[in-house]
Amino acid sequence: MAKFKILHTGASPDEPLDLERQALADLDVEIIQPGRLRTEDEIIKFGHDADILLVIAEPITRRVISSLPRLKGIVRYGIGVDTIDLKAATEFGVVVANFPDFCLDEVANHTLALLLALNRKLFRLDRVVREGRWNPAVLRSVLPPLGPLRGETLGLVAFGNIPRRVAPRAQAFGLQVVAYDPYVDDQVFHRFGVRRAGRVDDLLAESDYVSCHLPLTEETYHFFTAERFRLMKPTAYFINTSRGKVVDEAALARALTEGWIAGAGLDVFEEEPLPPDSPLTRLENVIVTPHVAYYSDRSERDIKLRVGRAAADILRGFQPEHVANPEVLKKVSLKPREA
Repeated sequence: MAKFKILHTGASPDEPLDLERQALADLDVEIIQPGRLRTEDEIIKFGHDADILLVIAEPITRRVISSLPRLKGIVRYGIGVDTIDLKAATEFGVVVANFPDFCLDEVANHTLALLLALNRKLFRLDRVVREGRWNPAVLRSVLPPLGPLRGETLGLVAFGNIPRRVAPRAQAFGLQVVAYDPYVDDQVFHRFGVRRAGRVDDLLAESDYVSCHLPLTEETYHFFTAERFRLMKPTAYFINTSRGKVVDEAALARALTEGWIAGAGLDVFEEEPLPPDSPLTRLENVIVTPHVAYYSDRSERDIKLRVGRAAADILRGFQPEHVANPEVLKKVSLKPREA
């Protein structure tokens, strides 16, 4: 019997997990991977004697944490920890590791790719050609509105690590960048040459492109409502590469259908995978991608190795690379991380 047990709550049973296993190679570890666990009961059933949970987006609630007596750590593949009850983890002495610097360039690139594709009508024009509809009348109906980018305004809702990488990319195309984030100091805006918006409503009203970078919290759930979409220009585009549930998707579908805004580029959704009957899949002015903004070959390799190393650190009694609930370090004795 292995000394330590790790439950992977999101991997398929046949996924090799080679890189995670590589990082854990010198430990006596058994990795359990029954498949994607979508409920509390499933996680408790398979994780009753787990020392570590490796988590993608599964619900790690207070009930789950309190039901796993051996649990020492939870390691999240990525940045967001909105599916993990950090308060409960801290209360029960469970270290939560995440990676705030993961895939920053990839998500920034994907954000700008969606903006450019929307601006240039790439997907709609591709369909025009493929369907044999290349003629002046069709082009006149598809092309407007189409702004020049230079001199137009990109509004960033939140100004954390990813939008700070979006800003210089957008500025390289001549876009003016404005951002709303009440939690960021003025000098950060100044350093990136980004104008600060005092109110999000003002940002929405003036922007030609609105890019959402909000984390999902109680405060930001359905932050984008029908009322906020109505504030946007009818020629403006909405982009979301953050979290699906910060947007009232029904309100967005209505805004797109009724012409309150010109279009949207979306990588995240309230329900994932996006249901095939979602109205968003039927709208020509929407680009949808399957929550892959994080991906590059390098980022995929790096996160798997780092997840394995974080799990190994916790099992050896060291602090992982980053602790999402630092208050827990007052309750558990972990040595500073090895270089």
